[in-house]
Amino acid sequence: MSIPIQENQIVQYIKELVSIPSPSGYTEEVISHAVSFMEKLGVSYEITRKGALLATIKGKDDTKHRLLTAHVDTLGAMVKEIKGDGRLKLTMVGGFRWNSVEGEYCKIHTADGKAYTGTILIHQTSVHVYKNAEEVKRDDDHIEVRVDETVKSKEDAEKLGISVGDFVSFEPRFEVSDSGFVKSRHLDDKASVGILMHLIQVMKEENITLPYTTHFLISNNEEIGYGGNSNIPAETVEYLAVDMGAIGDGQATDEYTVSICAKDSSGPYHYKLRQHLVELAKANDIGYKVDIYPFYGSDASAAIRAGYDIVHGLIGPGIDASHAFERTHVSALKHTAHLLWHYLRSSMIE
Repeated sequence: MSIPIQENQIVQYIKELVSIPSPSGYTEEVISHAVSFMEKLGVSYEITRKGALLATIKGKDDTKHRLLTAHVDTLGAMVKEIKGDGRLKLTMVGGFRWNSVEGEYCKIHTADGKAYTGTILIHQTSVHVYKNAEEVKRDDDHIEVRVDETVKSKEDAEKLGISVGDFVSFEPRFEVSDSGFVKSRHLDDKASVGILMHLIQVMKEENITLPYTTHFLISNNEEIGYGGNSNIPAETVEYLAVDMGAIGDGQATDEYTVSICAKDSSGPYHYKLRQHLVELAKANDIGYKVDIYPFYGSDASAAIRAGYDIVHGLIGPGIDASHAFERTHVSALKHTAHLLWHYLRSSMIE
């Protein structure tokens, strides 16, 4: 049968997801968005104690299960300190560099539900005042948030309800170019979540029965290392993380294909599952690259570290400038969706 995958629908899901602020630890709204999606399609699900969503589609074989995961939590920050002039010092949530968010618009999410806008800057931004502005180190001591309110003191900021521990999210600035590039923060990993959502939609609308009961874990703590390390049903044999492919010098991954990970900082992924994915790609004209990510970890590697006896793998669309100004191409989304489509309908490896 022809594959009823629509890239424009995947892009729309990604746009909706990145518009919802969800730094790790602040993911209730985006998980609620995923819940509404599952309920609309009639997909059974549960919410874990850690706040993730585990959706299940029953297959022909209910004795052996598959689990696919992608994460909706993103990079972000927290208010570390309110300075005397009312500006905010930050502490990172997730692994990135301050220079990658310098000049970015952001939102400060207060405990009483308000959201104030601001801009992330180094303290010595003005070249008309600070002669050494370009030499200042981008670190916790020099990066701050300029709040878009009349704030002249610590007391002014506190009167707004801003306090230490408030989450700070980064504006995504989502765009799709005429040439098919998708530009946005947080494509890691909302691009993959959008792909899984579309596949679930297609399977439900086309009344497709999968060969095995399959779970879809929308995890919410991956950026801090433990998103997918629990709530894995005991019948799970194969566990496939769907997360971005990292691009850079020495990497095979590009923005136009699906990346199949052979090894990351946690060690090799399951060889037979990797080869199964490669064979599916070759047999179905799917553009792919096999790659190694030296400074990377996934929900699948977190599950292995937690002691689960599973076959684990990792694939995802190639994404440029990871943990910074991210970009991919619709062709990478398409190839990833097609590989997942064929994987979900394939037999388990022996």
